Amino acid sequence: MFVKPAYTDKVEVPPAMEANEAARLAFEQDKGRSKHHFVEGEHPVVRVEHLNKTFTDTPVLRDVNLNVWNGEIVVVLGPSGSGKSTMLRCINLLETPTAGHILIDDQEITGASKTSINEIRRNLGMVFQSFNLFPHMTALENVMVGQTKVLKKPKEEARAEAMKQLEAVGLADRADYKPPQLSGGQQQRVAIARAVAMHPKVLLFDEPTSALDPELVRDVLAVMRDLALNGDMTMIVVTHEMGFARDVADRVVFMEGGVVVEQGLPDQVFDHPTQERTKEFLGSIR
Repeated sequence: MFVKPAYTDKVEVPPAMEANEAARLAFEQDKGRSKHHFVEGEHPVVRVEHLNKTFTDTPVLRDVNLNVWNGEIVVVLGPSGSGKSTMLRCINLLETPTAGHILIDDQEITGASKTSINEIRRNLGMVFQSFNLFPHMTALENVMVGQTKVLKKPKEEARAEAMKQLEAVGLADRADYKPPQLSGGQQQRVAIARAVAMHPKVLLFDEPTSALDPELVRDVLAVMRDLALNGDMTMIVVTHEMGFARDVADRVVFMEGGVVVEQGLPDQVFDHPTQERTKEFLGSIR
């Protein structure tokens, strides 16, 4: 039976594990609960160890542990307030963890300086609920700007990459449109193109369809599905789209009360959950 940990004001966590030992344990834990093609000796690209986050006196994450492997599609489910988005924002250092460790390619990023954070975010793409496009820029310029300002690419190279990614999301013919001229679904597809154009090591999606009208969700999910199946990219997706999770995920993670309650292969979590809380959640949305 799942029991939510008790909250204490002071959170003490052990040091981050040594890389080879962490990889060995992660391999043993995850090889049976993901479709990822594991290779003996490989290391996870993301390691979350004993992650805690408290806002004022409200604990939102309580000792979260998670590994994500290169090329793996991890879909995170859970009710509102379960800590899913906060975990993503901690991984991208948009929130500062209260305690715990986040490592990318075995390099700890928690506690990084502001200068280092900008470097780290080059490898951590983020697609938000609310698109976060620059309204005064065209779709093309929105996809170019990170490439020119952050990656320091020449404009023509950035333009070519931006057009390639806009074409991939079906919006090459809207390259000269500004966000107010686009539907919500089109804006989100531009945001995905912008994130992919940076070629990040890991792409984070924070409920990317939650702000969309139902009829616009399909096109955005189609782009994400194609990216997941054909894009050779590591993705962590927080979503309420159960069909997407079942069809696309290598692993499904269920969170509740700031902890990982259950994780495993999509069919196992959806059809044979081991935790009562997972069963209740899935039963309530069917």
